[in-house]
Amino acid sequence: MQEGAEEIKEIITKDVWGTIKEFLDLGFHIGEGEKAINLTIGLLLLLTITIVVTKFLLKWLRRIFTRKMQQEDKQKFSSVFKFIHYVVYLIAVLVTLSAAGVDITLVITASAALFVGLGLALQELFKDILGGIFIIVDKSLQVGDVVEVDGKVGKVFEIKLRTTRAITRDDKVLILPNHKFISDIVYNYTQNHRTTREKVSVGVAYGSDVDLVTTILEEVAHTQKQVLKNPKPFVLFEDFGDSALIFSIYFFTNDTFRDPRIKSEMRYKINAKFKENNVSIPFPQRDIHIIQPKQ
Repeated sequence: MQEGAEEIKEIITKDVWGTIKEFLDLGFHIGEGEKAINLTIGLLLLLTITIVVTKFLLKWLRRIFTRKMQQEDKQKFSSVFKFIHYVVYLIAVLVTLSAAGVDITLVITASAALFVGLGLALQELFKDILGGIFIIVDKSLQVGDVVEVDGKVGKVFEIKLRTTRAITRDDKVLILPNHKFISDIVYNYTQNHRTTREKVSVGVAYGSDVDLVTTILEEVAHTQKQVLKNPKPFVLFEDFGDSALIFSIYFFTNDTFRDPRIKSEMRYKINAKFKENNVSIPFPQRDIHIIQPKQ
């Protein structure tokens, strides 16, 4: 019984496995000794398995990474995972060539120099892509947000992996590199909520009826369509200016993107109301003293 088992084992070892090994060793054999190059079926089969496994593994990781994202955001990551695919495939090919006996030192050295050069040349591009990934993952910016970057205000209408596009208040497209959102100071007017507080300031002449001024400003705010009734607008007596008493009407709106037009309409109404009630808006005044030279 024991002898039969040993014979079966010997047959499997020598015949079956030996046949498989011989098949896997088939291929191109160039040279002898340490400089021999052996490109066999086994290495090609290993390369194929590596590529297939890598493809399914990256697909699985992509599905996990983007499972909570919207379909539009998922599509933005396709280029990133394609780039990872190519890098993994390149590494797999180099490892296979090395295992076959090909000296890849020169290739690695040239590739390293090439990648260093590309890295320096494409540094801004990589920063933009990294910024785009952060924006999509942490939801720090969304379509419809009103942002201010470098003194320019725009409403975001498209977020890509490299750039973000916004429409300005004068209907111009503002293209923002995504690295600005991780390296520069960016004001997002509507990230917390769509309601923002704005103000219109005005100066009235000294001696004016401050209660009347307050009433006029409140009436103008209450009659303005884009101004919310709750929270209520309110007036602050800001300061005693050089030539005027400074008042500000604070109000809340859901249309911060049209904020300049709202303020302009309110200023028209304030000016008309002041004229009706004889409230004057002074201009800067200076007293000039002329000293006559002594004779």
